[in-house]
Amino acid sequence: MAGNRAINYKDLRDLYELKGPANACRHLREAIEQRHLRPSDFSIAELFETFVEDGRELRHSYNPNKSGTHLVEAGGAAVSTAKFSNIFGQISYTATLEAFQDEEYVFTKLIPPESTKFNGQKVPGMAKIGDEAEVVDEGQPYPIAGVSEDYIETPATKKRGLEVDVTKEAVFFDNTGLLLTRCADVGHFLGLNREKRAIDCLIDENAGAVSMTAGGHRYHWRGTSYASYQTSTPYDNVTASATLVDWTDLDEAEQTLAGILDPFTGEPISNTPTDMVVTRQNLWTAQRIVNATEITVVTPGYATTGNPTETKARNPVSRVTIHSSQLLAARMVTDTTWYLGTIAKYAKYMENWPITVTQAPAGNSDDFNRDIVQKFKCSERGQYATIEPRVMNESTVA
Repeated sequence: MAGNRAINYKDLRDLYELKGPANACRHLREAIEQRHLRPSDFSIAELFETFVEDGRELRHSYNPNKSGTHLVEAGGAAVSTAKFSNIFGQISYTATLEAFQDEEYVFTKLIPPESTKFNGQKVPGMAKIGDEAEVVDEGQPYPIAGVSEDYIETPATKKRGLEVDVTKEAVFFDNTGLLLTRCADVGHFLGLNREKRAIDCLIDENAGAVSMTAGGHRYHWRGTSYASYQTSTPYDNVTASATLVDWTDLDEAEQTLAGILDPFTGEPISNTPTDMVVTRQNLWTAQRIVNATEITVVTPGYATTGNPTETKARNPVSRVTIHSSQLLAARMVTDTTWYLGTIAKYAKYMENWPITVTQAPAGNSDDFNRDIVQKFKCSERGQYATIEPRVMNESTVA
């Protein structure tokens, strides 16, 4: 039997009947989110017997080893499982969501979702005016500031999902653990898929590194797709031969960012990096660089004669958070490449709907044909899109 805590199923049923399905499910969800209860504390058999009319007898009729003939009116059992489906659906949703939001999925959390009703869209804007302020002589009209159209386009969204079936055998044998494992697996693999796509968008590699028109995540600006990291017009955000050794390498990457100009005004853009992305190979080096309390500079370096000057100063690296993942290196062609910038400004996840668990309607054909008591479908729909590559720098190693 499943469950580590004593649950009063009768009280849960009374709450359901008194407060209604929505309030009962909300109460249950909050209890699980606050960890007063865990999905594994529940027994699918006891839930079924409590929330289905004549549930005990019906459950035992599911015994695959039962001899003799037992006639059940077709569709009757399916209709009577609605309450059970609502409650177990909330439990399975929580198990799925916890796996989907695994703390190991680092980059999914760094790229913000943006809710959209569109399957790909054009995001309009106006180019910045720039420094066009002029002297206006007495009595003369003010000059009119010229503006030009600016826009980016985001790729079409895609739906991804999996299904979990609750069979009569699972109810009879009380396979709560097996079902919750399946739910967790669904959440895990949907989350893993999204994390990989988040990484691919950030590093601009793998299948997503193609034009928006080909279904990729690439920056599509004013009708043309661009690689996220490049060394030519309309921006140069690659620092070459930049092995990560000390604070001077971060300084070099930040100088590259500082040199990127607004394409309309020719002025430097606001570009203060907050994120540093490294593989596990460079993680401890990055930690040493960022967390050092002071640095020592010797001028001239490696002097063997004369009077070299040694200067100690507070670590100039600040405001930077290090991000790494075991998945990162496996997605990269060169696992020593590292990144500096502001991820939240670089990309967005254009989301039609977040992860959602939907249960099949009562009386569906699989109840009769496949002995499926209930079916749950888990899905999410969205697509990563590069919004502004000028706020990220890629540092490569010679």
